[in-house]
Amino acid sequence: MSYKNFIPEYWSEKIETELEREYRFVQDCNREFEGKASELGDVVHCIGIARPSIKTISRKDALKDIGEAEEIETTDSAVTLDRMSVMHYMIGDIDKAQSLNKGIMMNSLSKETTEGLANEEDKYVAEFAAHESVIKTSKEPILVTTDNVLDLIDDAVTRLYENDVSDSTDIVLNVSPKFHQIFRKAYREADTNNSDIMKHGRVSMYGNVQIKMSNNVYRDKTTGAELLPMRTKRAFAFVHAMTHTEAYRPQRSFADAIKGFILYGGKVVRPKEAISLNVRFK
Repeated sequence: MSYKNFIPEYWSEKIETELEREYRFVQDCNREFEGKASELGDVVHCIGIARPSIKTISRKDALKDIGEAEEIETTDSAVTLDRMSVMHYMIGDIDKAQSLNKGIMMNSLSKETTEGLANEEDKYVAEFAAHESVIKTSKEPILVTTDNVLDLIDDAVTRLYENDVSDSTDIVLNVSPKFHQIFRKAYREADTNNSDIMKHGRVSMYGNVQIKMSNNVYRDKTTGAELLPMRTKRAFAFVHAMTHTEAYRPQRSFADAIKGFILYGGKVVRPKEAISLNVRFK
């Protein structure tokens, strides 16, 4: 059977490599704990350490008693691997697909599969913007216009700074195409120097904020309002545990089939380093 020539390790590796290129929300999460677990239901512990207190003393007091050593506060956020996104489809004859036009068909199929899987993981992280621990910029959605869009971003950044986020820390804002369009128009009008930072397609820079466009932002199903997360790269934790693929010949078919899944989980681990812009459009 031709499906025996299918190489699941290669497809899994290719999918995982391509996933990184497709992410918009996931790529700016804390992912340092990946590789620690690989089974459904496994728990990954994300340990955080608080900033130590700093004392300033005069030079003449340098040899005096400076008190007991501070016990640094730590946090333990448990991320459960409880999400699976599954693929399962017919592909015809795998040998033929792999040889057809030097594998163009299989490469195209791999790319389509990757985009679909990346979308599922991105939509999962996008929902963190609605988590109860993440503060919203307003109780009611604010109508976004070219007159107020820059102020909305500035105000959100200020609130993060007031929560002790350093002004040297990278900040990311995930936005919808509509928000991005309004932002770009407002910025072009304000930026008389026509800076190069607006020439990056789906990614723009505004001050210390990297703005990334995606169709996967969280939308209220009733009102259509959007929650756009502004955050540091430590605010959300995400664990992509594994990608699995295999090929087989269904008993009732003369075609080969591919099935597989990705296993992942995530959590809001530093809510003070995130804020959601609650917005709507005309």
